[in-house]
Amino acid sequence: MTEPSAPLLKDILDHERMHGIAQRMAALCPDFAADCFIAHATDGLDALGIMQRVRRIATGLHAALPGGFEENVRLLRAFAPDAGHPFVAIALSDYVALHGADRFEPSMAALKELTRYGSSEFAVRPFLDRDLHRTLAVMARWARDPDAHVRRLASEGCRPRLPWSFQIKALIADPAPVAAILDTLKADPSLYVRKSVANHLNDIAKDHPDWVLDLVEAWPRDDPRTAWIVRHGLRTLIKQGNKRALALIGAGAAPVIAVERFAVTPAAIVLGAPVTIEARLVSRADTGQRLVVDYAIHYVKKSGATSRKVFKFREFELAAGSAAELAISQTVRDFTTRTHHAGRHRVELLVNGRSLAETVFDLALTAG
Repeated sequence: MTEPSAPLLKDILDHERMHGIAQRMAALCPDFAADCFIAHATDGLDALGIMQRVRRIATGLHAALPGGFEENVRLLRAFAPDAGHPFVAIALSDYVALHGADRFEPSMAALKELTRYGSSEFAVRPFLDRDLHRTLAVMARWARDPDAHVRRLASEGCRPRLPWSFQIKALIADPAPVAAILDTLKADPSLYVRKSVANHLNDIAKDHPDWVLDLVEAWPRDDPRTAWIVRHGLRTLIKQGNKRALALIGAGAAPVIAVERFAVTPAAIVLGAPVTIEARLVSRADTGQRLVVDYAIHYVKKSGATSRKVFKFREFELAAGSAAELAISQTVRDFTTRTHHAGRHRVELLVNGRSLAETVFDLALTAG
């Protein structure tokens, strides 16, 4: 019996959802043109992706609402607590982004309110693109707000490489304008906010690693909340073996260990099958060591060359004279971002950024 496929993300905003939005808006505003909204929002709906459906809701609301911008936003803010799903609330903030360009103050107030129900991170970006410093000044105040959703928006909305949105080119070129926001949030009590700050740092590190390292080196890392942000914010640099990043998490020293085993089993697989990567590390040090252990697979490309990708294995303290047994399983299958090719794949063991051992496995695309 075939298992049913998982529902698609876009199906959150289906025909039933669109009718529900129209019904609730009509209850708030008798002059809301519900039939107009439904016709606009559902036209060709099945072919649209999730963010296209978000935009269709926003443009449908504009077509169906009777008032001017500020009156319509008042209605959207009243509707937001009953939006029914965060992606519907994201569509409300998208309305603000589309129609509030020349109404800066009421737009900022609306985005701050709406983000409590579905993040306004996408909607604030056109304002950053038009007037970076004025918008960041508002976001700096948001970073001190009592509401964690608003504080997260202060960081998430100005990430230079936010997924599902356009890049903020000015902040890719120079991240200095966001330093005060990140500094304010460096020990935030909310994990929701701390994850955003860490992702923000990781974004910047792709273009300005030394800037990020200089920033976090100045932070007092005795607070576990700050230490968590630093560790996760430097994850790309740690995988790259950056010595300053490794030192900041206590793993800058060369490991004093023996690699007694490093193997991939089975040694030959067919695409779609798993491999198990195993290592046995034995301390040769007189004191404990902080170890960051990763592994890198050198994927065979169509040309026969290889492309290296680093994966997290484990981070731990290894006591003097003790041993650690590590094992992880990984299925080798195609993704939209990676197509595999047959051949011998080299695998490296990386400890504190140093390559200490390697092995191989062979990949075939089909059995036989």
